[in-house]
Amino acid sequence: MSTEESSHVYRLHSTLELPLEDLRDHIDDAEYPDGIEDVEITRRNNTLILKAVAEDKSVSKYTPTAQLKASVTENRVYEEDPDERRNSFRWDEEEEEEIESELVEFAAFKGDRETVLQNSLLQYEMFLVLCEIAEAAEKGTLTAITDRGGELEATRIVEGEPRPANIEVVEGPRDQGAGESGVNWRDNKFISD
Repeated sequence: MSTEESSHVYRLHSTLELPLEDLRDHIDDAEYPDGIEDVEITRRNNTLILKAVAEDKSVSKYTPTAQLKASVTENRVYEEDPDERRNSFRWDEEEEEEIESELVEFAAFKGDRETVLQNSLLQYEMFLVLCEIAEAAEKGTLTAITDRGGELEATRIVEGEPRPANIEVVEGPRDQGAGESGVNWRDNKFISD
């Protein structure tokens, strides 16, 4: 791992959702960024953790590497959109058929940086893995501000497609007179020497 070119993830917001089976297939077939040898998937109840395995063997096994955290939910998936079926005119059918459906487990990477992307060792590299997952997801958005080699970069992926993004720096409200509105404890008549 090179320390010459440090990269950081400053802001991140994700609403990504994809079937758990698709996520596992993607991770099995993925090519990882430099620094990551593999990604281990662990499931604890309804929480899924994708942990980076460092290529650098000098990293202690007790050093926490970056990890992605997702919640696992079950959603009913219909083969045909039930709204379209209800709205269609079917005068040749007297009895409505049952729509084919199945329960599918989804991995939902939802939240801000600390919720989705944890630990600092290999954090930027795991962010790149998350970007690949975002491009494989058909539902949700990933937005981020990162620093790569001293340059700020904006990332925005919507429903599997990278979109143009930019960073806008705006001046926030100034703290004019911040000290004037508080209590002056030095000259307070209710405090005795």
